[in-house]
Amino acid sequence: MHDHVRTADGRRLRIEISGHPRGRPVFLLHGTPGSRVGPRPRSLFLYQRGARLISYDRPGYGGSDRRPGRRVADVADDVVQVADALELDRFAVAGRSGGAPHALACAALLPGRVTRAAAMVGLAPHGAPGLNWFAGMAPSNVSEFRTAVADPERFAAGIIPRSARIRENPARLLEELRGDLTADDRLIVSDNTVRSMLLRTYREALRKSAYGWIDDGLAITGPWGFDPASIRVPVLLWHGQQDVFSPASHSAWLAERIPRATAVLEPTAAHFAALRALPQVLDWLLAD
Repeated sequence: MHDHVRTADGRRLRIEISGHPRGRPVFLLHGTPGSRVGPRPRSLFLYQRGARLISYDRPGYGGSDRRPGRRVADVADDVVQVADALELDRFAVAGRSGGAPHALACAALLPGRVTRAAAMVGLAPHGAPGLNWFAGMAPSNVSEFRTAVADPERFAAGIIPRSARIRENPARLLEELRGDLTADDRLIVSDNTVRSMLLRTYREALRKSAYGWIDDGLAITGPWGFDPASIRVPVLLWHGQQDVFSPASHSAWLAERIPRATAVLEPTAAHFAALRALPQVLDWLLAD
């Protein structure tokens, strides 16, 4: 099985496939920072569900070449090229955290190919009318996103040394976040299996450069290149009410605008609970 796809403009996209080799395809778009080896249900679970999970490193992460100045909308182009290389006509898409806006982009821009899409603990577009974008967000995230908006160069300059420290010791990222984790989230990330998956994905994400992380931040806070209200396929918006990394109000805003949206809000859950919810979300994606 080839482990990378070459795009029309000559970039390499590193891919990873797990689950049933002839199963129904689901693209899983990783978080920020993240990579194709990010947290996912066990292969046996996927196999039993008849699911084939396809992940790839977004440009600048892991083994994928950078795509400077990419917008959230540009993900659709890359997903199509991976799907074509794998000879997949129709597929579902799920995105978690920083991957969630990218899953919505696929739903909006690939209506003939995406069956259903799930956006878990995601964000709404920055400057979304009627949404206080920063409300309920942890101060560390607020300052990072504000810098990305106001001063992209300074944002990049801050991520580069941080990324180098995390590459050396991926547990540092979880330590940095620790003060903002709820008791429930702390329980989830201290689970050995989850923890090792997270450390592995952070290390792989930043293995070559900080550009995936930088370009994600700029894409998510910049113009997305599509309107979520234009999405015509069924969308599941999953959020934990206690999330301070991407506040639940973002999913509520999206739910009001996406015509075929189903919103699931878990009152006691926060950000990392999305990992626990992934099996049920996959069931929903494959239910059509």
